[in-house]
Amino acid sequence: MTLFAAENLAINFGGVKAVDGVTFDIQEGECFTIIGPNGAGKTTIFNLISRIYDSTEGRMMFCGEDITTVPPHEIAGRGIARTFQNIELFEHASVLQNLLVGRHCHKTTSLWSEALFLPSVRKAELAHREKVEEVIDFLDLQHYRDSMIMNLPYGVRKVVELGRALCTEPKLILLDEPSSGLNVEETQDMSFWIEDIKKDLGITVLMVEHDMGLVSEVSDRVLVLNYGRMLSYGTPQEVQNDPEVIKAYLGG
Repeated sequence: MTLFAAENLAINFGGVKAVDGVTFDIQEGECFTIIGPNGAGKTTIFNLISRIYDSTEGRMMFCGEDITTVPPHEIAGRGIARTFQNIELFEHASVLQNLLVGRHCHKTTSLWSEALFLPSVRKAELAHREKVEEVIDFLDLQHYRDSMIMNLPYGVRKVVELGRALCTEPKLILLDEPSSGLNVEETQDMSFWIEDIKKDLGITVLMVEHDMGLVSEVSDRVLVLNYGRMLSYGTPQEVQNDPEVIKAYLGG
């Protein structure tokens, strides 16, 4: 079953076409990865899906609905979450507090009820806390629950940002270079998390990644971009053996 589809997606920045006529679909339960040289338009596609950018052409469908013009603040509530290549956490807050931020899209209480801290608010707070604790257990973050983000090593911060995205209870999670800055052991752990996210949580994964070892290990299908255009599309093995992909990466 198709969860997400992009049709003829394009965006211009002045006279530059950062994404030019890109079409692909993501099936429910798979890990779909976008790769390509620097400047190929990979993160731009993420920004289009999360509605940071408005597309110049094309449309995007998610769960059978057109989300091409959906306001950015509604995307998380519709079931799409993302992480960032450069970690975007609140450094002067704890791990627990950062994860609770991920529950904002499930907020149902009103401002006045929160000001009075009514029973409905207390009940909602407990429910949000339970969901966050499930994510903490899932990602083995118990030891860091009350630690300030600014005091944590880079690898742990990466996992916390992944956790915050999971706290939104997404149907589709966008991982922007999840192995960036990680050592070999941390990258292997990340591959385990991605597999568990698919199998145990039933969340579909869209990933941008440079580490071809990780791509081969976790991806079901791969889309290769070059200068904003589709270069190759298929299984990890098929795209790695494509002469045009080799040429784009190595030159020629």
